[in-house]
Amino acid sequence: MLRFLLNVLWFVLGGFVMGLGWWLAGVLAAITIVGLPWARACFRIANFSFWPFGQEAISRRDLTGRPDLAHGPLGLIGNVIWFLVAGWWLAIGHVSSALACFASIVGIPFGIQHLKLALIALAPIGMEVVPSERLAGRP
Repeated sequence: MLRFLLNVLWFVLGGFVMGLGWWLAGVLAAITIVGLPWARACFRIANFSFWPFGQEAISRRDLTGRPDLAHGPLGLIGNVIWFLVAGWWLAIGHVSSALACFASIVGIPFGIQHLKLALIALAPIGMEVVPSERLAGRP
């Protein structure tokens, strides 16, 4: 119940706007056809940005225990291109929102979520969003 309440408050008090930013980045990437790998990551993270409480973003390599294309040279190149094209402005949006949230004690959990999303915005390729319960038993 608390998770639901936090997600609703998040959505109303800024999560909706940042989620739309991720969707916009995803649509623009998808239009180019070449940007489809980035679009896929954008849409996955947009849903996380809409409803972050009860979910965690984790590296796919840490989740599965084995490397994939996203964690090799192609993933690095993809993340560098992403950062130069769209990652920095999404990160700035999340950091700005976090600073606004930190202005009150009630906003601290929301600010922390924004900072997590800002880090993801810098390099989203290779990240997977999973329910927190799935990670509860992990070392």
